[in-house]
Amino acid sequence: METIRERLEEDLRSAVGRLRQMGGAVAVEEVPGAIGANSPFADEVDEIQANERREIGFATRELLVGRVNRLSAALDRLNDGEYGTCVECEEPISPARLQALPEVQTCVRCQDRIERLGRQSDQDEDEAETVSDDD
Repeated sequence: METIRERLEEDLRSAVGRLRQMGGAVAVEEVPGAIGANSPFADEVDEIQANERREIGFATRELLVGRVNRLSAALDRLNDGEYGTCVECEEPISPARLQALPEVQTCVRCQDRIERLGRQSDQDEDEAETVSDDD
């Protein structure tokens, strides 16, 4: 169990370090103004590229925060003696899955079910929007 703890703690330190490296760089970028002679952007392409870089930074930060939260939760489960047990069905999670994704909370079967249900609810929402648009 100690090697698992060490791996989780190392992964957590790494993810937190990457978040710190990003710092406020994403939010500090200059917000584009009107396009023209006084604009910090030479043309629309520069503005589009700046917006794209900012969006990628936000998405990266969001993924890192999610990973930090999952790693912290995994350490909590390890401390509680529940690490390696699926939070959905309470069956053991395969060692290969834990090796690949040490912060994982669900077995493959439950994760597949969750993802299928998520896709189904997304489709239901899209269909509901289409119906309301037709009204």
